[in-house]
Amino acid sequence: MLDDMIDDDRDATAPPRPFDGTHPRPQLTRPQWTDLSGPWGFTFDDADEGLAAGWHSPQVDTTPFDREILVPFPPESPASGIADTAHHRVSWYSRSFDPSDLHAAGFGTGRRLHLHFGAVDYRCRVWIDGQQVGDHEGGHTPFGFDITDALADIERHTIVVRVEDDPHDIGQPRGKQDWREQPHVIWYHRTSGIWQPVWLEATPAVATTAVRWNPDPRRGVVAVDLELSRVPDGPTAARIDLSFEGRALGSVETDVLDDEAALVIPVADLLNGQAYEELLWSPEHPRLVEATITVGEDAAQSYLGIRTAHVERRRFFLNDRPYYVRSVLNQGYWPQTHLAAPSADALRDEVQLIKDLGFNATRLHQKFEDPRFLYWADRLGLLVWGEAPASFTFSPTTVARTMREWLDIVRRDYSHPSIVTWVPLNESWGVQHVAHDSRMRAFARSLVAVTKALDPTRPVVSNDGWEQVDTDIVAIHDYDADPARLAPRYATHEDIARLVEGVGPAGRVLILEGDVSQAPVMLTEFGGISFDGEAEPGAWGYSAATSADDFDQRLQGLMRAVHASQALAGFCYTQLTDTLQETNGLVRPDRTPKLPLERLRAIMTGTA
Repeated sequence: MLDDMIDDDRDATAPPRPFDGTHPRPQLTRPQWTDLSGPWGFTFDDADEGLAAGWHSPQVDTTPFDREILVPFPPESPASGIADTAHHRVSWYSRSFDPSDLHAAGFGTGRRLHLHFGAVDYRCRVWIDGQQVGDHEGGHTPFGFDITDALADIERHTIVVRVEDDPHDIGQPRGKQDWREQPHVIWYHRTSGIWQPVWLEATPAVATTAVRWNPDPRRGVVAVDLELSRVPDGPTAARIDLSFEGRALGSVETDVLDDEAALVIPVADLLNGQAYEELLWSPEHPRLVEATITVGEDAAQSYLGIRTAHVERRRFFLNDRPYYVRSVLNQGYWPQTHLAAPSADALRDEVQLIKDLGFNATRLHQKFEDPRFLYWADRLGLLVWGEAPASFTFSPTTVARTMREWLDIVRRDYSHPSIVTWVPLNESWGVQHVAHDSRMRAFARSLVAVTKALDPTRPVVSNDGWEQVDTDIVAIHDYDADPARLAPRYATHEDIARLVEGVGPAGRVLILEGDVSQAPVMLTEFGGISFDGEAEPGAWGYSAATSADDFDQRLQGLMRAVHASQALAGFCYTQLTDTLQETNGLVRPDRTPKLPLERLRAIMTGTA
């Protein structure tokens, strides 16, 4: 079924709409851009001879790119056309573009041409017409280069990308990607190389390169930080206009003198006690404000959601009201495309499926998700916990790598209203001895601190599962399959307090340091019931059902235990989909539900 969801019919010349979920960077779009997804030349370089042989040079005598890969699907995936899951440390990509691509991107006199990558795992070097334009390290973060000055005086230009992804390097932030050749336990096939969209975009010399929305409904303003491509030659007019459903909300105009600018837009409706509620974003009312950003000759489109998220009095609050979180763990993995999405539509369908199952939130597990998923979470109304992919060792190198990617993602995703919680660590992965190693504890503490320094508007879960430091939410993992044991453990605040003060259900101390007396407690991993008559060899879960009726009864028993709690502020069920040998999803790999969807929704919402 997933084959039908893979979009091979990509028309790079079709004019995109600003908010249709197709743009790879949905919160900063321009009318013209060229999608470079599709067939690229490809080769593995197991002997690591490509650099010395000059594979990046247009003068190379023999072309090494003897295979075709469908970008942005990783070479390990069937959809890529390569489908090779063996260990290959180095690979090369090549693609040409011509005047029609430049025209579609809006390139012309006085404009600069930018080449953007959504993500390349793990490090890469990029050449244009034989000239290196840049490099990047970090397998999950976006990057781009101004390639204008590298364009040779020829009709057809060539991009060459050398990718290095060492499958044995457990110090790379890799999340659920297996370092063994075949998936085992809870780890899956790797996703290396180009695995998110690549595109061209032309802008004036002075253009907006990043936008950071800071709506403050309590003060009745929307603040915004802009980053520009360069310092203007002189005072340059900047204007921002906000609208909601075609109605003007507010605007501001000023001159900018630097490559950064901070603006504040008064929104009169936010000061009106009656109109205030009609602008707030929530899963039930996912209202988005559209924005036009004009700086000099550059005009871009963006959007934002006006909402607040905080914790106090043992509860999670959305828009200053207690909000019970019904979440599901989402691996973001697809059998045909691995960590890459089959299509932009598949990301929309994933968000809608989660909502249809009765959840109002999802925890993106061990993956920085494609921004188009976050767009649909914003547009359709779904809370998101943003979690970092972990490395599996501790060293100065892994500290630097993890911190760099984390900072880049907090910066990338800051303005999405759907993201309401940050999760930099999970189950002490990468800090295995955090309970006793002062270096690891300092690192965990620093991740919380730097997240709050960059973003004081969202709660931070320091280490989801156990051994938490300075956490805003007490996040507990408990895979006890017996509802009779699970229910009394979380029945009241007093029951939970005994758990928090002692040893958690996984045999780990829950809180290492920090005052959590008023922090909300959530059961953020539980369930994991394996059930699928067509499971992969070695299929497993944390418990197993023998039939659909048995699955129904087990699932309902666990959920009744959770819903009966007077103290939990929310939950996150494990998990949304079956993933390779992990057959503990609510739906199968093709996203078909294991029980009637209405039945699953009733169980998850507590109405069964």
